[in-house]
Amino acid sequence: MFRNTAKYVALATIGLGAVLPLTQVHAADNQRQNIVFWHSMTGQNAQAIDRVVNDYNASQTKYKVIPEFQGQYVEALPKFLSVGGTSKAPDLFQSNEISTKQLSTSGMIQPMQTLIKKYKFNTKNLRKNILNYYTINGKLYSMPFNSSAPVLYYNKDAFKDAGIDDLPTSPTYEQVTAAAKKLKEKSGRAKLSILPYGWTFEELLANQNQTLVNHGNGRKKTATKATFDNKAGKNILNWLKTNADAGTLVDYGTGANAGDTELSAFTSSQIDMFMNSSASLGNIKKNAKFNVGVTYLPRPQDVKANGVVIGGASIWLSKGKSTKAQKGSFDFLKFATSAKEQAQWSIDTGYFAINNKSYDTKILKDAFKNTPILAAPVEQLKATTINAASAGALITSMPKERVNTQNAMENVINGKNVDSELSKAVKQTTADIKDANEQSGE
Repeated sequence: MFRNTAKYVALATIGLGAVLPLTQVHAADNQRQNIVFWHSMTGQNAQAIDRVVNDYNASQTKYKVIPEFQGQYVEALPKFLSVGGTSKAPDLFQSNEISTKQLSTSGMIQPMQTLIKKYKFNTKNLRKNILNYYTINGKLYSMPFNSSAPVLYYNKDAFKDAGIDDLPTSPTYEQVTAAAKKLKEKSGRAKLSILPYGWTFEELLANQNQTLVNHGNGRKKTATKATFDNKAGKNILNWLKTNADAGTLVDYGTGANAGDTELSAFTSSQIDMFMNSSASLGNIKKNAKFNVGVTYLPRPQDVKANGVVIGGASIWLSKGKSTKAQKGSFDFLKFATSAKEQAQWSIDTGYFAINNKSYDTKILKDAFKNTPILAAPVEQLKATTINAASAGALITSMPKERVNTQNAMENVINGKNVDSELSKAVKQTTADIKDANEQSGE
């Protein structure tokens, strides 16, 4: 802010032409309480994080938030767990939604609910179905921040060329498959991708109002077994098999880069339909050279859409920090979740604005008017039924579950039997839950 060569800084608001030595200005700045914030955002999203932080730091003089990138979620979580509860732990830590069970029982975090009560913060303007994911036994454990949900994207121009009507708001598996067959007839090749990914499986299951694990998705009490070896689970794998058998499905495999490959394939018109996070809208808007359609997550034709489980990440508060650090951390979170900041965050990143009042701001209204496809993910979230299925599963072994269901999806695409693959995934997930519970003493 100041040049090292400057000796004095004139402050017109102090006295009559008074000046303060630069050392005094630095001393005043140093009196701010530093708030260290570990995050996992990269690229455009990292720039958006910096904007929020800079806005906050410029808005007051008591606290200074210091953002520090710690790698992707899978890299950042072990770092936090290795220092949690010590002086090396950050004040604030961003972590993805599937770490909720592990962090909430780690003993290393201060539940957000305690500060909400202490500082009389009213959460009524924050979206209930987003808060619901991070709430356990009526207590909010972390502050939602970057929230998303899956939607189905399609190339409206390709549909028109193939003589296909636009997909309805809430399409069925059967309608998506019928469109995929016509796209193949027109182009001579497969144009649909259903990525073998555990998150996709979980979301398609929740949209049928089915839980992933028992005991109310692990929210009534600790889950002990997987519950998706049922009609809903079979519906998902049979839909994959139907498209694989019809030759309408492109398989980009599993692995870390599969999602990026699929996204690039869509924006370059190699495929014409796929499911991905609503947070991909920014990338698609920027890179697709065709009219993009966005609809809700598909469902079987005999099943009413239940809605989606929230994805993305939230921000956690470290346990054991000073009262001043806690107060500053919470002050920043209130700022970051305000209507104005969330509106701009949504525009910058494609994540949902978690504050309901954000949708009344001019900047977000203008964004929806100029880019109508932004509305579909938000409307899908509004239409989601708040229940155990849409709340999402609370198990420590979520990463392992995602591998299990991912493998089942991939194997079915490659010709394996639906019933046996589903059974295998359920048995392995139950075994993983048991092992995790034993290790944690639950």
